[in-house]
Amino acid sequence: MGRLSRAQTQERNRARVLRAARAEFAERGFRDAKIDAIAERAELTRGAVYSNFPGKRALYFTVLAEDTERAAEPPGTEPGGTPREALGAFARAWVARLPLASDQQHGAARLGVDLLPEVLADERTRLPFTQLMKLDALLLGLALERLRSPAPAPAPRMVRVAEAALTTLHGASQLAAAAPGFVEPFDVVRACERLADLDLGDGWPPPHTAHIRAQTRSADEPWSPPPAVDAVRGGPASLTGDGVVAVLGLHRISAVEEAVRAAPPEADVTAVLVTGTPGELAPLARLAVAEAVGCLRAAFPRSAWPRLRVVHDGSGTIAAAAGVPAVSDATETAVRVSGGRITARADGYGACHAAALAERGTGVSGARWPSGGGA
Repeated sequence: MGRLSRAQTQERNRARVLRAARAEFAERGFRDAKIDAIAERAELTRGAVYSNFPGKRALYFTVLAEDTERAAEPPGTEPGGTPREALGAFARAWVARLPLASDQQHGAARLGVDLLPEVLADERTRLPFTQLMKLDALLLGLALERLRSPAPAPAPRMVRVAEAALTTLHGASQLAAAAPGFVEPFDVVRACERLADLDLGDGWPPPHTAHIRAQTRSADEPWSPPPAVDAVRGGPASLTGDGVVAVLGLHRISAVEEAVRAAPPEADVTAVLVTGTPGELAPLARLAVAEAVGCLRAAFPRSAWPRLRVVHDGSGTIAAAAGVPAVSDATETAVRVSGGRITARADGYGACHAAALAERGTGVSGARWPSGGGA
């Protein structure tokens, strides 16, 4: 066997660290796990661990993200044909992953019980996690809307129903960890089914053009993005079709709904997620999206999957191709793609809405957000 290249050695060591970390977290729990013990399990030095991951929390988020992305769809889950059936199927897929009272205190089934405490422990994770939950609710809400009205005519917005369902399910997850045996999964499923029938007064008031800070600028630029994966569908994402590509930092993710609501029905809409802290926040983003879309794919027929695509761009290469060489968690840039070229772009608050209006042929210029406002 030939000598491994530097890149191959780094990849092998990274895989060894992740295997060792997973075993350490499963055996000891996140709080009692030690970097030195992980290095010993991996038969590497402490420095080799830190050369691959910035810290223990980044390792923990990465282990959970990879486990969730690889998880098979729960057996026995049939896609629903109505919003109520699909929401029930979504809840069944969710509760099937909950730890049981009979599970060991620390083990594979309880690997994720320290996630929310770690998110709550630091403001740098709380705000991105809030935005990621908004993205999950948007994806679930869009799927419910497509089931309610599969025709091109817009259906009533169901994002608030999705938010209520995710609140119920995340609460069930926390109680299953804190009070094993308390949660009755069947009751959780029934409660989520009933949510589909609630009228929460949901609606989508589009941002007033007078409040949009971003300006749409005409462009004629080449568009050759690198290969990408659509986290919603779990397969390749073709980014060269006509539509809107929004590069969004983890503080600005919810702005993508402005593009979804304003773009014409036939246009592609892609959220490219970037962060200024890729070592820790990029795996958190992968984990949060994977938790929701795994259940969504099991619960909804493919025809109802939302047209919104989500791409993780931890390295920033797609952002650079879109003309955003430096990214942060506050990034919001959107480009209109037509005929394989970038034909318009917008930057700053309101960029998603402005680029979507450009997709419809109605640009916005000279408009500003009010003081302290935001999309």
